[in-house]
Amino acid sequence: MRFRSIFTTSAGIMTSRIFGFVRDLLMASILGANIFSDIFFVAFKLPNLFRRIFAEGAFVQSFLPTFIVSQHRSVFAVAILIRFFLFLMVVSLLVTLFSGAVTKLIAIGFDAQTVQMAAPLVAINFYYLDLIFLVTFLSALLQYKEHFATTAFGTVLLNLAMITALVLFRHDPPQTIVYALSWAVLAGGTAQLLLHLWMVRQKGLHKLLIGGLKHMKRKKATIQEDIDRFSKAFFPSVLGNSTAQLSSFIDTWLASFLVSGSISWLFYANRLFQLPLAIFATAASTALFPTVSKLLKQERFDEARAQTKKVFWLLAGLLGGASAVAVILSEEIVRLLFERGAFDAHDTEATATVLVMYIAGLVPFGLAKLFSLWLYATHRQALAAKIAAKSLGANILFSLLLIAPMAAPGLALASSISGWVLLYLTLKSVGHGLFFDIMRSKYILHATAFIALSAAAAWALKVVVDGYF
Repeated sequence: MRFRSIFTTSAGIMTSRIFGFVRDLLMASILGANIFSDIFFVAFKLPNLFRRIFAEGAFVQSFLPTFIVSQHRSVFAVAILIRFFLFLMVVSLLVTLFSGAVTKLIAIGFDAQTVQMAAPLVAINFYYLDLIFLVTFLSALLQYKEHFATTAFGTVLLNLAMITALVLFRHDPPQTIVYALSWAVLAGGTAQLLLHLWMVRQKGLHKLLIGGLKHMKRKKATIQEDIDRFSKAFFPSVLGNSTAQLSSFIDTWLASFLVSGSISWLFYANRLFQLPLAIFATAASTALFPTVSKLLKQERFDEARAQTKKVFWLLAGLLGGASAVAVILSEEIVRLLFERGAFDAHDTEATATVLVMYIAGLVPFGLAKLFSLWLYATHRQALAAKIAAKSLGANILFSLLLIAPMAAPGLALASSISGWVLLYLTLKSVGHGLFFDIMRSKYILHATAFIALSAAAAWALKVVVDGYF
């Protein structure tokens, strides 16, 4: 496994986040914060939620290990593709037919007139899930070939499509703008699909799909065991990948009982927390997963440990350094990004405090994501789901215990505590021997030195900034 794959994925995520930030700025300035923006966010919420839980996480983690061990990969891949796509198309048609009821379900507070306005947009946006599933399926095949650049940078296309719609329709009425944004979502998904289809052909993987179609009827019975293995892995993976979304929902719900602004402080702080987690941990786990899966399938355990060890210390250094910088410069970072207009100095201070509490969980969440690859690669998705559920339970327990004495920062700290629970249980499941073997490494000095240098640089920058402002 090459570090180039990690940095390629990191660069893609960073680029996408930058364009996403530009998109949000344009949306705020052109569309504003009103009923029309609320309608669009509600319409885009459902497919985006399913994308995060289902397509980008659970599917790849279940499909790739089964695909690697399958004796009839082409037939298995096509069978899964057809089943999932037909299912999603049926669901999308049902959402179109009953868009009003679906809209009311995801936006209970909307009145009848607003539901009527939002329903067509909900129907349009939901088809993005169909497109992104096809993209995810093709990206899984590309990951098998250890090609990550197309998927990493392809995510930018959605933001570019939405930015283009905002610029072209900036002088139109708000209702026209939200329709333009909705069609832009589908245009962005289509662009991602076309890009992946092109790369699949470049890598010669289209032959695999064509072969699977040709031999589907004749070899259908031979892949039943593979399909059963995939199904047993997939549904626990859905649970495992949904805990973060459920945790975020619980935090928001509990924060609604606190003083005004608490939900916003949690939202902005969590956005900052998610950035290094995605750029470093998600990128590393995405790049390492196919390599570890292949090595474990071939019973080359020492090589799998060696690859994990290298990535562990790279990830530990980067996450540790990011944690040090975020804690030391928490107020300066929040002030630079958010303090303007209605977001005042008090909001900056409150958000910075919440950010520090979230950052306490950055290292454990990131490392747990790395070690969980061993569970997914060895078809132990059910165990990973149980661990994630216990972590969620810890989050809920500590949220209830800390919300009274600490308010919003207590909810963030509860999340971080659950991250340490997640890491401990994951290490216990994969075996402490792997962890202790990793700890006996010369790379520990390099990681420690990088964290110390990051902290020193952040402290020096803070002194300079505070001296000027």
